[in-house]
Amino acid sequence: MYSTRFITMKPCIRILLPSNHLFVPTNFSKFELFSHKFHTSSFHVLGIKSIFNHAQKAIYAPSLTWGQARTLSGPNFNSKGYYVVASAASNIRNFSKSVETRVNNQNFEKIYVQGGLNVKPLVPENIDLDETLAKSDGDRAQVIGGHSNVAEAVKAEKKESEVEKEAWRLLTNAVVTYCNSPVGTVAANDPNDKMPLNYDQVFIRDFVPSALAFLLKGEGEIVRNFLLHTMQLQSWEKTVDCYSPGQGLMPASFKVRSVALDDNKFEEVLDPDFGESAIGRVAPVDSGLWWIILLRAYGKITGDYTLQERVDIQTGMKLVMNLCLSDGFDMFPTLLVTDGSCMIDRRMGIHGHPLEIQALFYSALRCSREMLTLDDGSKNLVRAINNRLSALSFHIREYYWVDLKKINEIYRYKTEEYSTNATNKFNIYPDQIPHWLMDWIPEKGGYLIGNLQPAHMDFRYFTVGNLWSIVSSLGTPKQNEAILNLIEAKWDDLIGQMPLKICYPALESEEWRIITGSDPKNTPWSYHNGGSWPTLLWQFTLACMKMGRMDLAKKAIETAEKRLPVDRWPEYYDTRNGKFIGKQSRLYQTWSIAGFLTSKMLLENPEMASVLFWEEDYDLLETCVCALSNSSRKKCSRIAAKSQILI
Repeated sequence: MYSTRFITMKPCIRILLPSNHLFVPTNFSKFELFSHKFHTSSFHVLGIKSIFNHAQKAIYAPSLTWGQARTLSGPNFNSKGYYVVASAASNIRNFSKSVETRVNNQNFEKIYVQGGLNVKPLVPENIDLDETLAKSDGDRAQVIGGHSNVAEAVKAEKKESEVEKEAWRLLTNAVVTYCNSPVGTVAANDPNDKMPLNYDQVFIRDFVPSALAFLLKGEGEIVRNFLLHTMQLQSWEKTVDCYSPGQGLMPASFKVRSVALDDNKFEEVLDPDFGESAIGRVAPVDSGLWWIILLRAYGKITGDYTLQERVDIQTGMKLVMNLCLSDGFDMFPTLLVTDGSCMIDRRMGIHGHPLEIQALFYSALRCSREMLTLDDGSKNLVRAINNRLSALSFHIREYYWVDLKKINEIYRYKTEEYSTNATNKFNIYPDQIPHWLMDWIPEKGGYLIGNLQPAHMDFRYFTVGNLWSIVSSLGTPKQNEAILNLIEAKWDDLIGQMPLKICYPALESEEWRIITGSDPKNTPWSYHNGGSWPTLLWQFTLACMKMGRMDLAKKAIETAEKRLPVDRWPEYYDTRNGKFIGKQSRLYQTWSIAGFLTSKMLLENPEMASVLFWEEDYDLLETCVCALSNSSRKKCSRIAAKSQILI
C-alpha cells in the first residue's frame, strides 16, 4: 500500500492521502483530504508556538491543478515502482502564507509575511506504507521532491579508511536534534571541555562543511531541516540596546533549549543569537550569505529544487538580498561592514570592505539570481542583483588585484589627483606598500588584497576571500590561476605543516597592539592573526578542482590527514608554519572534521564538485548601469579596462 503525504518541518500536522493505485489523475477540480487522526502539534521558537487546528473533519482545497503522475523505474528502483506528484507543491504552498510584494521608490521589494512563524508550507513527500517494503530501503532510490538523490547516483563504492571512519563517527556524534529531527551540528564536541561557552551551539557558517559532507553522503534531511529552521529564525525580532537591525538578518548561531512547563513537562525551543550575545556584539553579516550558498548546494546535490521554490524560502532570500542591496552613503559596490562580521569575528582591522565579505556577497548574488522565481514581484530585485554583480566583479578585479606588475605601478603612483580620469582613484600613498610584500610576491602569481578604502589598501593575504573568488569566478580566469600559483610558490608560508593560513602575514609588535587592542587570543601567528585552520581545506580543494590543480589539493589533504586524528581534530594551529596546536584551540572541532571529510569526498566525486562552483559569466561583463544613465558626468572606466578584465 502506498500513500502520498504532505508534510512540514517536524513536529507538524500530517495530512495523508490514501491511494491504492500506481497512478494519479492529471487534474482534480476538487478533492477531499480525509485524515483518520489529526495530531495537535506545534513549532516553537523561543517559547512562541503555534497550534494547528486539530478538528477531526475533512479539509477541502478547491480547484488545485495537479501535475502528471510519474512511475519511476530502473535498476535502483523497486519493481513495484514509486510515484510522486510533480507540481502540486507550488499550489499547496499558496495556502500556507500570505505574501504581498510592493515596490518602493528605489525599485526594491518590500515583503510582508503574515503569520510567518505560525504556518508552514506543505511539501509533497512520497512514503511507503508497506511494512515489507520498509525493510528493503537499501534496494530502492531515495526520492526527494520528485527527484532521485543525485549524490547517491554518482557515489562510487569505496572502502573508507580508519581515519575517515573515525571522522564520520565524531561528526555523527556532533549532530543536534530538535523535536527528534536533526537540525545541525555543534561547533565542538570535546567531552573534556567543562566550559564550552558558545561552542555547544549550531553556527550557520560552521555548519556549511558538515552540511556538504552529509549531502555528498546522500543524507539530505539534516540540511533541509537546518535551512528551514534558520529561515524561520530570520523573522524573529532582534533588539540590542533598544535598537533593532534591518529585517532579513540571519542569526550567527542557535541553541536547542528545554523550557519547563506545567506538570513537570518540558518543551524544546530554538534560542538564536543575532550578535546580541557575541563577543563585541557584532552582527553576523556572512550568515545570510552562507545560508543562500548552502541552499543552492542542497538543490544541486540532491536534485530537490522544491525547497528553494517554497514561498517562505523565496521570501527569506529576498529579505537577505534587500538588506544587502539597500541604499546608503557608500560610493562603491562593495558591502561596508564593521570589524568581526565574518569568520574573523574579533578585532583584526578588517572593517570597511573586506575581501571575504565581498566574495561571499558575490557568490550569494549569483545563487539568488539562479534561484529566485522571476515574476512581477521579483523582477526589480533581479535587475538590481544583475547590476550589482556587474559592478562588483569589475571593482574587485580592477582595484583589489595585485601582482608584481601592479605593485610596481602603485609604487610609482602620483597622489592628490582631482579628476574623473585619475589613475590613483583611491589616493593610495606608495609608502603604504609594506616591505615584506616587495620581497614576498613571486614573479608568477598574485592575489586579491584584503581591503580597500580611500587612502588605504590592506595588502594582507586572506585565504577565504581569495578561495571564494576562485570558486565564484569573482576573479578573472587568469587571476584565479595566479592565486593558486602564489599558494604553490609560497607553500611553506600559506600551508606549512597544517593547511591553511587564515591570513598572511600576522600582525606583530606595535601593529598588533594598536589594531587588535592587544588581544591575547589573537597574538602573532595564532587564531585569526595568522593561525592555520584545517576547516579551510574543503574550500581550497574546491578551488583547486575548479582550476584543474587537484595535485595541490591532494598534497594539502595528505598533510592534514597525518596530523588531525593524532592531534584530536583541533580548531586551529599556531606558529608561523602551523607546528603547534593552538593555545586556546578547542579539540574535536566539528568543522575541522567536516572540512576534512568534505575534501576527501569532493576529490572522489568530481561530478559533485563541478555543481558547487561557477564558471565565468560573460554576460555580466557586458552589463553596466552607466549605460542606463544619460548624465554626461558619468564616465565608465570599463571600456579602457575591458581588454585587461576579459582574460
